[in-house]
Amino acid sequence: MAAEVRTGLSARPLPWLPCKYFYDDRGSALFERITRLPEYYPTRTEEGILERVAEDVVAATRPVELCELGSGVGRKVRLLLDAGRALGTLERCVLLDINATFLAESVRSLSDGYPGLRVRGVVGDLQADLEALGPGGGRLALFLAGTIGNLHPDRELPGFLRALTRQLRPGDAFLVGLDLVKDEGRLHAAYNDSAGVTAEFNRNILRVVNAALDADFNPEAYEHVAFYDRDHAWIEMRLRARRDQRVRVPGAGLELTLRRGQEIRTEISCKYTRPTFEARLPRTALRLESWASDAESSFALALLRRTA
Repeated sequence: MAAEVRTGLSARPLPWLPCKYFYDDRGSALFERITRLPEYYPTRTEEGILERVAEDVVAATRPVELCELGSGVGRKVRLLLDAGRALGTLERCVLLDINATFLAESVRSLSDGYPGLRVRGVVGDLQADLEALGPGGGRLALFLAGTIGNLHPDRELPGFLRALTRQLRPGDAFLVGLDLVKDEGRLHAAYNDSAGVTAEFNRNILRVVNAALDADFNPEAYEHVAFYDRDHAWIEMRLRARRDQRVRVPGAGLELTLRRGQEIRTEISCKYTRPTFEARLPRTALRLESWASDAESSFALALLRRTA
């Protein structure tokens, strides 16, 4: 973390922080609140699609093991677990998440809710620790909620897909949730909610850096900024300094000066179309098998198959 924060905050002209550090216990709780906000459509839209296609996905893939990247205890993963249990093939569930507390709660909840299902938790980074999942074979991997959009489409996504493929055997499957290109006003509202929960979630990353690296950021001295970049087809979240500041990050061996109005990028969230997502698949050994969307084409679930 120290190396990543030092690299990110030293970058010019735009310093940045890795968005995975949003998710300490407080950040995870704030994100759960975000998913229930009226402006935030992805969660309820994806859940609606899953209600429609979960049984078909499980019937097509016949998983022995469900493997979720970014552990969940909500209704979405349970829809797939219910379908797998009804089919009679499902034996195991593996959850990978960066937050140990949230992961332990997820493992406990699913173990209690599905007696006989072997549930295992892996604390790790979605990009660096996929090998900890172990070898595939009868595996259906899940990456829901549009979180794949946080990966830079050129610098990070291809490597992630290739790394995931190494944990899948031919015939294994990957179900991924994709937020789609849509009306910019709707996107803006989803990341600038009227209750200010997303703003507090964004500033929380500074509290994480303070706690882990003994930094002295004042989170309230930063303004939440979120906008749609049409050229890149992504939402970009930033923190804008409200005044001139000098910040020390001893754990990363870093001191930096931020002028009023200077920004730190904290997240990108790419929005895809079917063609732009398919264009990322060559040389990954993944083939798009099916595509399911809502009536407004605001979100999609793509089912990919590992080829030989």
